[in-house]
Amino acid sequence: MEKAFEELQIKDDFMFSVIMRNPKFCKPFLERILNIKISRIEYPKSQETIDISADAKSVRLDIYVEDGKETVYNIEMQTTENRNLPKRTRYYQGMIDLNILEKGDNYKNLKRSFVIFVCTFDLFGEGRHIYTFENRCLQNLKLGLGDDTTKIILNTKGTMDDVSQEMKRLLDFIDGKEPEDDFTRELDEAVQSVRKNEKWRLDYMTLQMNYQEKYEQGIEQGIEQGIEQGVEQEKIDSAMRMIEDGDLSLEKIAMYSGLTLEQVLALEKELQPV
Repeated sequence: MEKAFEELQIKDDFMFSVIMRNPKFCKPFLERILNIKISRIEYPKSQETIDISADAKSVRLDIYVEDGKETVYNIEMQTTENRNLPKRTRYYQGMIDLNILEKGDNYKNLKRSFVIFVCTFDLFGEGRHIYTFENRCLQNLKLGLGDDTTKIILNTKGTMDDVSQEMKRLLDFIDGKEPEDDFTRELDEAVQSVRKNEKWRLDYMTLQMNYQEKYEQGIEQGIEQGIEQGVEQEKIDSAMRMIEDGDLSLEKIAMYSGLTLEQVLALEKELQPV
């Protein structure tokens, strides 16, 4: 069951997306994660959706920003434990790269990219707050591939002393603890402000209605498909019984069962002893 709007926290996808649309919060958020200084960030779109083709699975990105220095950052919030998450990082990376390159562009135009998942669980079970992955040579781990891609999995429930105190306070706040410094207090105030915003409330309710409609449509389609499959199976079972009885011609069996003559011939072939 979806949360009421007034109960949303920063770890909830909708709240996280709204707050991180503001560079005032997104920029220091990235700086704490990566331990770097970012001069500025740009939002190519307020809520990036990448659709490579009509048949491809679309990718809706929580936060997709650039820093003006040929670097792209994709930040995702993940509160449900999902062992397919590593494959998702790979998929997101591929879609981001395809989106960056216009048709006919040289692959050299690919930008440096960071795919960051903020998880409220320990995906790898090692107690780390941060797991950073880059492509490296297995025979010489000091040798990087140099493809300018980095994937970071954050864990709000880390136990190791492996990040700065500022970073730990940020992860603790995301995990539900009280804010302990200026930045997390600002984030907390932003959460309270969004909760009082009627426009965001309407957007959230509309989004939940759309999700509910898609869910109900999926259920209805599943029921209809199940009925259709059940009817078709009943036709097959009926035809097979008539074939085994041997009292009717194949043409009449097709007519009585509702199957085509070709289908009946195929069933007869299946029933013939080897």
